[in-house]
Amino acid sequence: MIRTPVLFIHGVWLHASSWECWAEHFTGHGYLAHAPGWPGEPATAREAREVRGGPGGVPDLGLDELTGHYAGIARSFEVPPVLVGHSVGGLVVQHLLGDGVGRAAVALAPAPINEVELRGRECAPEGAGGVVELSAPRFRELIGNTVGPEEAERLHERYAVPAPRRLVEDVLLHRSTAVDTANPARGPLLLVSGQEDRLVPDRVTRTVYKQYGDSTAPTDLKQFADRGHSLTIDSGWRPVADHVLGWLTERGIRPR
Repeated sequence: MIRTPVLFIHGVWLHASSWECWAEHFTGHGYLAHAPGWPGEPATAREAREVRGGPGGVPDLGLDELTGHYAGIARSFEVPPVLVGHSVGGLVVQHLLGDGVGRAAVALAPAPINEVELRGRECAPEGAGGVVELSAPRFRELIGNTVGPEEAERLHERYAVPAPRRLVEDVLLHRSTAVDTANPARGPLLLVSGQEDRLVPDRVTRTVYKQYGDSTAPTDLKQFADRGHSLTIDSGWRPVADHVLGWLTERGIRPR
């Protein structure tokens, strides 16, 4: 019997290894977990930080290329996968699901679709050049704001990477963020927010959820109190992952 694949897609400023706990957890529940990196992504977060924009470092990547990369991977499975994305990955999985790619999708703290605004200085990229970096203090301010300083520092060291400036600007300027929210034939979608998220505020995810209101396809929203943008990687990741597993079961999606 074919196991149900789950394709994990990470977002900006985090490495693909940020899914390591989720991949192990879903594998333990019988799913076939895959967490491939972005095109040209270095093997480790440390390597990405050290090499940066040089050869073998952070690729010059836009949202169209990123979405196409994961569309190809999703279509390569024997059966349609469950798509799980965080941050920009959450935007990508909505795009794919709206286009009929994937069996179901979970968008965790997703970057906004369809010109929903991310307002405020917290979203503006700093510095110049082809990459946008987050220092350890900035990482804690925007991503690890609901955990202690020691945990935030550990998360930064283990998972933080520079982001392609072109990709960040695509999201902020609404380039290629259009999603077909009215597709009645798509699979079920779960949107998840942290109510203390400073990078993608809860109000943004709620606004996106309302855009799906006219669709007859199933769409659900889960809000986690006292959680920030690090809800997939910090010490409280397991309750979030378990909610996703439970939601899949409720929607009739099982490991085999």
